[in-house]
Amino acid sequence: MRESLVDERVRGTDKIWTRDFIMICLANMCIFMGFQMTMPTLPLFVEQLGGDDRLVGAVLGIFTFSALLVRPIAGRLLETKGRRIVFSAGLAIFALSVGSFGFMGSIGLLFMMRIVQGVGWGFSSTASGTIASDIIPAKRRGEGMGYYGLSGNLALAFGPSLGLFLVTVIPFQELFLICSLLGLFAIIAASLIRYQKVESDPSAAVRAKRFDIYEKSALQPSLLIFFISVTFGGIATFLPLYTAEKGVGGIQWYFLVYAMALMVTRLFAGRLYDRRGHRAIFVPSTLLIMAGMLLAWMPSEAVLYIAAVLYGFGFGSVQPALQAWSIEKTAPNRKAMANATYFSFFDLGVGIGAIVFGQISFLFGYRSIYITAAASIFISMIVYLCIIRSEDKLKSMERR
Repeated sequence: MRESLVDERVRGTDKIWTRDFIMICLANMCIFMGFQMTMPTLPLFVEQLGGDDRLVGAVLGIFTFSALLVRPIAGRLLETKGRRIVFSAGLAIFALSVGSFGFMGSIGLLFMMRIVQGVGWGFSSTASGTIASDIIPAKRRGEGMGYYGLSGNLALAFGPSLGLFLVTVIPFQELFLICSLLGLFAIIAASLIRYQKVESDPSAAVRAKRFDIYEKSALQPSLLIFFISVTFGGIATFLPLYTAEKGVGGIQWYFLVYAMALMVTRLFAGRLYDRRGHRAIFVPSTLLIMAGMLLAWMPSEAVLYIAAVLYGFGFGSVQPALQAWSIEKTAPNRKAMANATYFSFFDLGVGIGAIVFGQISFLFGYRSIYITAAASIFISMIVYLCIIRSEDKLKSMERR
């Protein structure tokens, strides 16, 4: 009851492209752009500060673990305090922390500031996904989440390439300040959104007193995204270093090709989910991701771009489907916690991927990363088939 009321008659329509939806997409794109510009450049900054692959993995991975820890808190605050305050606070923390990176003169200080950045990311990204699900009509949720995901994909299309280009012409300090400025633009866009009111929930006080850190209905898709997002830790963190070691150019174009493939899938994957569900999407998508991983360990420019297309098609299809699945059967007043659960598992996968792959690359070389990543995808397929088998068995019992 604490926030400005969005007219329920407007919410009741099936229109996706409202002013509020455009603003949340714009805010999401700005914050993702600031995030993506640092993903391939932070490993280079850590190396400049004297770090090796293990420290690269630690600095990249700790960010996701701090985000993971605050997501349940963000979910509860979104349910009790409202969308606006959580989203705005997260964006502000993110912008201030990323702008400070260039002033960190040691890896230890950078490590600590990455923890702070993770807090801002955990709050802002959990809030953003929740706000988008508030705005999107329920009947078009898969399609709407796909379009919402495009805002992050646009950032992914240009962010890594732009970041890698800028570090060749300006100091790291100026790059990080530009990323911070993008966070400020996100705050401005967020201030223009008409937020959904917080519904009063009699059980909220009870849940606040207990160990309420996840939404049960979102666990299955969240577990699957964990195994899939492990691969992203290997791609975003170590592929620039691997291609540099092998003397393969075009890494900036890899991220652009990958993001373009992602965007193409967003145009149809969400509608396919709305019509046929996750069963039509999951297995084909994960097979494409696995193929992209297996090709990534044999770098040449041509193979690199083929791997980018396969990975983009696969990840771009399965990620919004799993996010829509995670809130599909969730009570309206638990959507924030469902999003928190989903992104917590996503963060955990990226964080474990960055840290574990840092150790693997140090001990066995970069190639081993991508074989391990393909194995993680194979595990996700086995888990999915177990979930489907369990669902079919339950439906069979209900018919009797």
